[in-house]
Amino acid sequence: MIKENNEKIIRKIIHVDMDAYYASVEQLDNENLKGKPVVVGGEGERGVIAAASYEARKYGIRSAMSSVVAKKKCQNIIFVRPRFKRYKNISNQIKKIFYDYTDLVEPLSLDEAFLDVTNNKKGISVATNIAKEIRCRIKNEIGLTSSAGISINKFIAKVATEINKPNGQKTIHPLKVDAFIESLPIHKFFGVGKITLKKMNSLGIFNGLDLKKYDKSSLRRHFGKSGEYFYDLVRSTHDNPVNPNRKRKSIGTEQTFSKDIRSENFMLDKLSRIADELEKRMIRSDKKGKTITIKIKYNDFSQQTLSKTTDCYMSKKDEFFPILENLLYKKNNNKSVRLLGISITNLLGEEITTEKKITVQLKFDF
Repeated sequence: MIKENNEKIIRKIIHVDMDAYYASVEQLDNENLKGKPVVVGGEGERGVIAAASYEARKYGIRSAMSSVVAKKKCQNIIFVRPRFKRYKNISNQIKKIFYDYTDLVEPLSLDEAFLDVTNNKKGISVATNIAKEIRCRIKNEIGLTSSAGISINKFIAKVATEINKPNGQKTIHPLKVDAFIESLPIHKFFGVGKITLKKMNSLGIFNGLDLKKYDKSSLRRHFGKSGEYFYDLVRSTHDNPVNPNRKRKSIGTEQTFSKDIRSENFMLDKLSRIADELEKRMIRSDKKGKTITIKIKYNDFSQQTLSKTTDCYMSKKDEFFPILENLLYKKNNNKSVRLLGISITNLLGEEITTEKKITVQLKFDF
């Protein structure tokens, strides 16, 4: 972090996201799959797409889509069963490359992470160059392509990653941050889900510039605590540093069954009821979160947890239950289940901090 006169604070944040990660790993390991519409997931009637190659995406196929729907969109689609041990192994190799540059690495999932390279181990002054070097090493040492976004905070860096994806990167220089945020469509702001989007549009808020027109008290009146978060976010004063050891509080509930269950249909039914209770608890606590986790305890008392972090904050069942269905599909064994639990972490209320003045230096290598 760079300070000037104890007021000006600039971080160099890189967001690295692997391109179509699961599908790309399958194409890496199998020459016959390269250049073809590959999806990772089950082919059956209840199958769900976990990942789609860019060749498959051209047909409108995406993750979390029903396999039945995917087949209708592309007759030549190729289904591959997921190999999560392999994906995790490669993810660890990628992280080793990250740690060559900084210890401030915050993984979001197996295929993406934030890096704070303000003070990096290589002594490279330009963050854009660090991102290029990291992506080049991932390609040369592992064989996969990645994309990156570079800017002054995690929010802008993550949004920037999508601009030149796949196999590209985008830097939003400190001097261009304000213009970038002001032109950004409001649905791309973290925490703006379907319900919030509808409410913002009704208030005439369609982009960052529109959001900037509202003062903090007005936003608080319309959106509660989230209003303060939006106020800071659009002004780049929401200080949420890369934290590799971030402690996450959670809201959750679980159920132990009188008899072990094995059928996924039964599990989904139980999860649906647990999700109803979780939604009530989220509403009572006035919280929203971005990370949804399933806890599975098997009949031999072994345990597995499966998580997914999204860009949007969730509190309602219809927002997080489709993700739960996809996560359940990823469980790695067929043993009977004696307990199921659901929790939501990465809570919006826990990330909001007091306002902190952050400005930019006019001369700054980025």
